[in-house]
Amino acid sequence: MPTDVERWKSEVYGNEIREHLLEFAEQGWDTIPEDERDAWFERFKWWGLYHQRNGQESYFMMRIGTPNGVLTPGQTEVVAEVADEYARGPAENPIFGNGYVDWTTRQSIQLHWIKLEDIPEIFEKLESVGLSTQQACGDSWRNIVGCPVAGKDKHEHVDALPVAMELNETFKGNDDHSNLPRKWKVSVTGCREGCGQGDINDLALEPATKEIDGEETRGFNIRIGGGLSRNEPRLARDIDVFVTPEQAAEVSGAISALFRENGDRDNRYNARIKFLMDEWGAEKFRNVLQEEFVDFELETAGEDLRSEYSYNSGYANGGHADHVGIHEQADGNYYVGLDVLVGRMGVDDTKELARVADEYGSGEVRVTQRQNVIITDVPEEKLDALQDEELLDHYSPDPHPFMRGSIACTGTEFCSLSIVETKNRQVRYARWLKENVELPAGVEDFHIHLSGCTASCAQPQIADISLRGMKTRKDGEPVEALDIGLGGGLGENPNFAEWVTQRVPVDEVPGAIKNLLANFEERREGDETFREFVARTDEEDLAELVEPEETSYEDPMMHNTKRTWYPYAEDDSMDASPAPTHGDGTPIASDD
Repeated sequence: MPTDVERWKSEVYGNEIREHLLEFAEQGWDTIPEDERDAWFERFKWWGLYHQRNGQESYFMMRIGTPNGVLTPGQTEVVAEVADEYARGPAENPIFGNGYVDWTTRQSIQLHWIKLEDIPEIFEKLESVGLSTQQACGDSWRNIVGCPVAGKDKHEHVDALPVAMELNETFKGNDDHSNLPRKWKVSVTGCREGCGQGDINDLALEPATKEIDGEETRGFNIRIGGGLSRNEPRLARDIDVFVTPEQAAEVSGAISALFRENGDRDNRYNARIKFLMDEWGAEKFRNVLQEEFVDFELETAGEDLRSEYSYNSGYANGGHADHVGIHEQADGNYYVGLDVLVGRMGVDDTKELARVADEYGSGEVRVTQRQNVIITDVPEEKLDALQDEELLDHYSPDPHPFMRGSIACTGTEFCSLSIVETKNRQVRYARWLKENVELPAGVEDFHIHLSGCTASCAQPQIADISLRGMKTRKDGEPVEALDIGLGGGLGENPNFAEWVTQRVPVDEVPGAIKNLLANFEERREGDETFREFVARTDEEDLAELVEPEETSYEDPMMHNTKRTWYPYAEDDSMDASPAPTHGDGTPIASDD
C-alpha cells in the first residue's frame, strides 16, 4: 500500500503547492487545519520549507537552492536582507546572536525562524534576483552540486558548470520529474579534486575521457546510488555509461524517469535509488535504462579521471584541496576561499561578504560542500587590500586545521530529527582543540564532522573523526552523547568511517580526540595520514585508542536539548515556549 506521504502527494504536489502555500500565508498559520498539518508540512518541503521542531510551532526553516553553489552578483546581498528582515526569532543564540545565514553541505542556504505569513514577500525579494526555494526539499531534484569553482579552476578536466546549469534549468519545476519516490541528489564534477563528492549522490557525473570516432572526447562517466543516511551508507556505483556534456541532460532525465517508474513508493525507508541498485545491480540497471528510457545507443564508460581526487580524501596531496585560501583562476584573476566555522554567518557579516565580493571581485560568491564561501574574480592587485578587510579576520583564508575541518548540521536548535545540539557544540569543540591540542607534525588537514542523528546531514561518514548524536547516562543522569567513528574519506578510493566507540558523553569527546591524536602520533609510521593509520589498525585496537576523558572543556548543553523549546533560552522548558505565534510574532492564545 502507498505510504501516507504518497497519498498526500497524489492529492496535491509539485508546482501546484505554491498556490495553497500563498493562500495559507495570507490567512495565517493557524488556518491550516490541525488534522492536515502533517500533510501540508510535507508538501511545503517542495517549496523549500521545513516546519521547525516541537516548541517552535508556526516557525519554518527555509532552504534556498543555489545550483552548483553559485550566487551571482546581487544575490548575496538579497539573502542577507531577507535574513535580516525575516529570519529573527524569539530567542538569541549565545554564539551567533539573532539573525544569521547557514551555508550547507549541499551548497545551499538555510534561514530559520521564518513565518508563513512572510512567505509572499520573501519569494518576491528572492525571485527579483533569480533565487528560488523551488525543489530545495521534497521528493524531486534537489539543489545540484559540483565543484564550487567550476569554470574558474585552472586544473579542471572539463567545465561542468554549463552542464549543472542546464540540469537545473531543465528539471527545476519540470512536472515530469517533480514527484519522485524520494529525494534526488545530483552531482556534476569536472575538476581533478573531485569536490562534487559524486560518490555520495544518487546520480553522479564524474570526469572521464573516451575515444569517439577517432577523437579523444572529454565528458562524464555515470555512477548511481550513493548516499549516507539511515545507517546504510552507499558509494555510488559505476553503470558503465559515458556521456558527452551535450548528452548529459537527456541521459540524466532518462535515469530520473527510470527512478520515477521503478523506485519503491510503498516503503519510504527503501525508496532511495541506492536500494533499487542493491536489488538490480549495475548490469540490469544499465540494460533497463538502455531498453526502456534512452532511444540512442549508450556509450560504455570511458577512462575515469579520479586518480587525483583529493577533496575530503584524508590523504596527503600537497595542498588542502578544499578551495579555502587564495588560488589563481584560469583567466589570471584569483578566487579567495573563506573558512566559515560550521557554516553559519551572521546577517551583518553576510552583508559585508556581499560588499567585499562586489568591491574586490565581480560580486559573485560561491558556496562549497564544506560550508565555506568563495569570493571569485579578484584581480591580483586587489588581493592585499582584500586580505586587510576585517571580514577576513573572522572568516580566514588560512584557518587552523581544527577550524578548517569542522562541519556541523542544524541539530536540536531547530531540527525535529536531531538527537543532540550540534552547531554551538562543534564551535566550542574546535576552539578548545585549537587551544589545547597540537596536531602531529605535517598534519595540515583534520576533519571532524558532527551530525545530530543518522540522517547524516553533516556527512560524518567521510571525516577523519565522525561524531553522531546519541543519548546515555552519566552519574545517574541522562546526558547527550556521541558515537565516534574514524578514518572516513572520499578521494580516488573512498571508504566510510568505522564506528568504534558508542555513546560517549559530550563533555568527554574533546578529551577522547586529544588522547586519540596522541596515540596516533605515538604509533604513526613515517608521515602517514590519520586515514592511513586507521586503515591499518584493527577496529578493536582503535576503540582502545579513543579513551574518553573529562578535561577543562565544559559543555553547557549536557541535558536533553531535544526536550527544550530552544536549547539556549534562559527558560528552555516546553511550557516557556512562545510558539505558536501570529505573523507578527505575538503568541497565539490556546482558545484562538
